[in-house]
Amino acid sequence: MTQIGMTINGRTVQADSRFAVIDPATGEPFAEAPAASARQLDEAMASAESAFAAWRRDEAFRRRALRDAAKLMLEIAPAIGRVLAQEQGKPLADTGIEFEAAAEWLSYYADLELAPEIVQNDALAFAEIVRRPLGVVAGITPWNYPIALAFWKIAPALRAGNTIVLKPSPYTPLSTLMVGEALQAVLPPGVVNIISGPDPLGAQMTAHRVPRKVTFTGSTATGMKVMAAAAADLKRVTLELGGNDPAIILDDVDIDAVADDLFWGGFYNNGQVCVAIKRIYAHQSVHARLVEALAERARAVAVGAWNEDGAVLGPLNNKAQFDRVSLLVAEALATGARAAAGGAAVDRPGYFYQPTILTDLDEGARVVTEEQFGPVLPVLPFSDIGDALARANAGMHGLTASVWSSDPLRAAEVGLGIEAGQVQVNGHAMGLQPHLPFGGRKWSGVGVENGPWGLHGFTDIQLLYAPPRAAA
Repeated sequence: MTQIGMTINGRTVQADSRFAVIDPATGEPFAEAPAASARQLDEAMASAESAFAAWRRDEAFRRRALRDAAKLMLEIAPAIGRVLAQEQGKPLADTGIEFEAAAEWLSYYADLELAPEIVQNDALAFAEIVRRPLGVVAGITPWNYPIALAFWKIAPALRAGNTIVLKPSPYTPLSTLMVGEALQAVLPPGVVNIISGPDPLGAQMTAHRVPRKVTFTGSTATGMKVMAAAAADLKRVTLELGGNDPAIILDDVDIDAVADDLFWGGFYNNGQVCVAIKRIYAHQSVHARLVEALAERARAVAVGAWNEDGAVLGPLNNKAQFDRVSLLVAEALATGARAAAGGAAVDRPGYFYQPTILTDLDEGARVVTEEQFGPVLPVLPFSDIGDALARANAGMHGLTASVWSSDPLRAAEVGLGIEAGQVQVNGHAMGLQPHLPFGGRKWSGVGVENGPWGLHGFTDIQLLYAPPRAAA
């Protein structure tokens, strides 16, 4: 593979040291990525700070640039998609959605019309809220959707008039670095800088004096560290963190009609989705039929490497996650749970794990109380809806949830009792759209992404208070 570099001040730069990137389908290194030095981090921040003055002034130019970037993302998808598949582990056919999402978010923010926010205009005074960009944004992205989630940050940050220094996960740096190189053709130098490296680069970014905002997607544990580091400098933060997302299945559900959607709500991207269904509470009258329906699908789905014909699910992305999923399932089985499907690693090199449906679980099993982030779905029965809601709300996460019923109004009423940032009826996590707000409750996040609410998170409010402009 041609050596891929970082983007600093509109140029491709290398680093004195590099680190290995692992192919999760083999567990072996297949490429190297540059490890930014402290000096290069300073250069990236200085470049973003210098570019901010001109970038913030011309909104029309920013909107044109975002449209050009959206078109570019679709053009580069085939070439970079192969690299994304190999470093992330997802089948090649699934990579296109990331570039399509990037283009969709860029286009949405380019076209978003923002009405003036006039809060008083009478005989006494004229008062208008003006949204001002913050300055330089530090963005840190995860390994499950490296490209799509990068543009959840880049698109609103740039539209608001900020510049950004972005760091992808060290597990999946290559595709994001390649996107950075491509963006040099459509964005002014310094507007988007992309650097890479293992720890402690992320901590150095959040502690750096230049950024006025940190936007982070990743684990709750790391998000707490990000927030603590940002507090020392009163940086603004948006944190999209973990979820242990429940689905409640009511007694009137047609299992045959919903089983496919429930299965893929938990297993898309091999379960490595923050908003995936992580636990199912099914009414006892439909519980056994649902377990078997899900198990049938788990046994039938094809698991393989990104470049294997017919593969639908790939490996887990990294050994740490593979070990965690293996441990959580083993613990559950050792305490009485039954694997209706799966329950073990696939016997081949790499980080492959069988799609697993668990039943007969203890409510306190860690595979229920903690986020698995893998191809594992526990299914638990309930008899009383109040009990189901209490169990769904147990714990410190509150990202997304769903309720399933043949009566959508009944399901919606139940759903409003769930402590989650998004609740869906008869579907799961379909609210991940650029115009809809997304944010977690409790330990699942701070702040909101997407829509005008996400854009506002990249601004400070300035009040313009002036003599009256309207007749009394």
